[in-house]
Amino acid sequence: MNLIEQIESENIKRLTALRPVKKFRPGDSVKVLVKVTEGAKERMQSFEGVVIAMKHRGIGSSFKVRKITNGEGVERLFHTYSPNISVEITKHGRVRRAKLYYLRGRTGKSARISERKRLTAGEA
Repeated sequence: MNLIEQIESENIKRLTALRPVKKFRPGDSVKVLVKVTEGAKERMQSFEGVVIAMKHRGIGSSFKVRKITNGEGVERLFHTYSPNISVEITKHGRVRRAKLYYLRGRTGKSARISERKRLTAGEA
């Protein structure tokens, strides 16, 4: 492991010790709470949608969330290890692709993603 990878892994361990990162995949519906600072005031702004892409780049990892607002598609990129966000998983989607860019051309029922069934400890 070279020096840069070693420093990145140490930073990731430090950041995840403070705030654990939840595991989610493309197709999952998430609610991302972003800390917004306006002057001296701070508030939490939510962005709820479907994860359509993830980039695994060490400390530079990110994910893209898409939602429909007033009939218009809105996408936003979030950095996974940012201290200014927190992620809540609302639904686990069942998809067969890593990048869901095909959802950009769809609206209505065709843009829906079926839910992935999760086995509990008693069912396994």
